[in-house]
Amino acid sequence: MYKEIKLKRLYYVFLIPLGILLSIISSKAPEAVEAVYSTVIYKIFIYVLSFVNGIFPFSIAEVIMIFLVIFIAFNIIKSVLLLFSSHSHKYARILNKLINALVVVSLLYFIFIIIWGLNYHRLPFSALSKLNVENPKKEELKLVCMDLIAQANELRYMIKEDSQGAAQIQHGHRQVINRAPLGYSNASNLYSFIGGKYSKAKGVFFSRTMSHMGISGIYMPFTGEANVNISIPDSMLPCTVSHEMAHQRGFAREDEANYIAYLTCKLHPDIEFRYSGILLALIHAMNALYESSPAEFASLRKTYSDSVNRDLKQISDYWKQFEGPTEKLQNKINDAYLKSNLQEEGVKSYGRMVDLLIGEYRNSNSINN
Repeated sequence: MYKEIKLKRLYYVFLIPLGILLSIISSKAPEAVEAVYSTVIYKIFIYVLSFVNGIFPFSIAEVIMIFLVIFIAFNIIKSVLLLFSSHSHKYARILNKLINALVVVSLLYFIFIIIWGLNYHRLPFSALSKLNVENPKKEELKLVCMDLIAQANELRYMIKEDSQGAAQIQHGHRQVINRAPLGYSNASNLYSFIGGKYSKAKGVFFSRTMSHMGISGIYMPFTGEANVNISIPDSMLPCTVSHEMAHQRGFAREDEANYIAYLTCKLHPDIEFRYSGILLALIHAMNALYESSPAEFASLRKTYSDSVNRDLKQISDYWKQFEGPTEKLQNKINDAYLKSNLQEEGVKSYGRMVDLLIGEYRNSNSINN
């Protein structure tokens, strides 16, 4: 039986501009967001979600995404068949489906803003940690790179290797996931605001699919789960797990999550974590040095140990095999996502991690002096 077009449901679409307005207002008041939202309201959401998703050993988010893809594909096929049918009210039915889809998107966007998205506008990590990140100098960056290279070379000699001579984690991804909270426990002694009890990260069954999309991990705000691509090279697995756990703790900015991953890995009791964190920082710092001074980059690059070079080659070779339209599309989507949350630099904002590394270097030197 024919039903009228459900135009009244379009009122839900106003949730999109409402969410955008809320986001813009929040971006003007980071102190209020930090005091009221990130440390109070968001904590309630994430503790409830952590309790619920912690009951399940698998990723709820992955299951939802699988069913969502099937559901969307089924409805697209159904709509196409309806379009070419002789049904008298086919256009009205298709329009109702589109309205329903728009309503769902509007609701999900607004819920996203409420349960997690406002964390993009909390106080920056540099302010919370009191690290001085103002006016970083090229000489400081070079010294940071030299220090990271020395640490990476030293730590790498203590890491087990696979048959190809690359770093290997002896007990697999489950051991990494189970022990990752230890780094946060130690780091919370330095910065109490990254402490707390949350559900463990979860390995994704379709990890290779994530690799085809250029994704090493993803935090799902709707379930509170830190999802990890477990097919990536072992040298990057501990820092990737720690990165997604940073998002779980309400640090939405990618550059800050990278720094927190480095910090928590660096303070971890396991050598594999410490090396992974240092390697992550080294990659970002040296990339920044290359942009600033290619000649100094080339000079320092020669000081990498052979074993560190093997790990970097493995990482590069791994991701090269997935380069293509899907990976490029996902990168554009990620860039648009960051910008939609008022992260104006988009993907380039990942490079700001280096400022925090320099701030840590300054702090360490002032203490030592």
